[in-house]
Parts: sequence; structure tokens; C-alpha cells
Amino acid sequence: MNSADVKSYDNTKSWFYTDTVKDHFFNPRNLVKKDDEINVKDYNGVGIVGAAQCGDMMKIWIKVDNNERIKELKWQTFGCASAIASTSMLSVIATENDGMKIEDALKIKPHDIVARLNGLPTRKFHCSVLGDKALRAAINDYFRRTGQNDRIIVEGERIIDKVLKITDKDIEEAVLDGADTFEKVQQRTKIGVQDKTCIPEVEQLIRFYKEKYFG
Repeated sequence: MNSADVKSYDNTKSWFYTDTVKDHFFNPRNLVKKDDEINVKDYNGVGIVGAAQCGDMMKIWIKVDNNERIKELKWQTFGCASAIASTSMLSVIATENDGMKIEDALKIKPHDIVARLNGLPTRKFHCSVLGDKALRAAINDYFRRTGQNDRIIVEGERIIDKVLKITDKDIEEAVLDGADTFEKVQQRTKIGVQDKTCIPEVEQLIRFYKEKYFG
């Protein structure tokens, strides 16, 4: 059963949180509340995304065994209820059944996390991305520590609209916020209004990010 927990300021809209989301928010799995609760030397990968000053920050520690299974995943965040619940569920997914193999963990999509939570409000879907990105950063750190630099996955920004200097990250964030068509992305970012040569690439990126995050 779902229940409305949060309403908009004008009471015209409600956000619905599932019982699973509320369970992982009130009883988060594998959460590190204080730094002295964890011995970082026991973990061979750490990933950090965001910044506490901006209100969204995620830190993940992973312990990977000799068979490249994630035996433990601990995390810490400054984020909302959806971010907490999403990362709690991510920690379960990555460590259940004797631990997920690294190669499989890299295939986890925010869509998979949201499905296990039995859904998130559309406006809160982007919260599931924090843990996903922090996990990939932790896995990259594991690759560095074990001398597997050729397996590191580089994620950077690339300018798509040469006139307005709009990047692929801007498009990604627009899609995560619900802009699922070119028209919606353009309305949000103004991409392609002046630099029309970028439109085919924008449409391709929209399809890519929709598949990546929503399946």
C-alpha cells in the first residue's frame, strides 16, 4: 500500500512513497552514521560524489574479495529520504547472495534500484543516481588500488551545443528530471535553439540516457 507523505506547497499535488521506501529510510541498511563506526583500512574501494555544501553528497566504501565479489558496501550521505532509501537498497542489491561480481555491479541502473523500492516519485528519481555514481567511483578506486587502470571507466563532460556551451551532463540531468523528449529537453536547457547542428546528437543522447536510467 502507498501513502501520501509529502504535499506540494499549494496542496495540489502529492508525492507517494511506498512502504519499501519508508522502510529503507527509517531503517537504512549498511549506513555509516559516524566516521568511527568504520575502519576504512578494511575496504579496498571508496567513491565520493556531490558535495555536502550543496546538500547532496554520497560516499561509498566497498570491500571486494579475491573473486571480485562485493562482500560489503557501506555508505554515508547528506541527502533526502529518497536518496537514503535508494542507497540503502543499492547496498542490499550489491551484497546479497554472497556479493555481486564487479562486472555485474557496473551494470546496475537506477531503474533497477527504483524497481526494488517498488517505485519513487518521478521528481525524486534523480536521487537514485547518487548511489549509482558513487558505486562506480568506488569500483574505479578499487581498479586503481589493484593496478587495473585499463578497467577504469572515465566519465566526463562534453560540450554539445557550441553556442550556449550546453554539455552532455546538462542533457543527462534534464532526462533524469523527467524531460523524455527533445522538445522537453530544449524547453529546459534551450539546447539547439541557436546551434541547430547539434540536434541529431542531442536526440541520440536523450535515447541513450533514457535507456541507461529507465531501461
